[in-house]
Amino acid sequence: MSPESIQNFLALAIGFAFAGLIATGYQAWAQRPASFRLLEQGASAASIAAVPFLVFAAPFIIMRNTVRGRVIERRRFEFVMIATIVAGLWSLMSGTIVVMTVQVVAAGLARLVG
Repeated sequence: MSPESIQNFLALAIGFAFAGLIATGYQAWAQRPASFRLLEQGASAASIAAVPFLVFAAPFIIMRNTVRGRVIERRRFEFVMIATIVAGLWSLMSGTIVVMTVQVVAAGLARLVG
């Protein structure tokens, strides 16, 4: 495997892990699961604040809804496959942003300390 492939795989995994972390944290705090319905509150500060949260929590929400839809509603395999690909690509992008943010913060802290 090439180093780029390993880096992409780790970004994908970090994206899914971060999405699960913040979605589960939201569920523990709000006593209800995170969903895209957070955007249905109209033009308010709450719906504007929900956008960055949903950008990073979306892979978890998509996969949770996909698995539940497959089990409960008997959705077709093709739909599940497409939703998994979308969630994976989204997770890859958000995981890359998380990794880049950690690198910038670590470099900034290294400058402060050293």
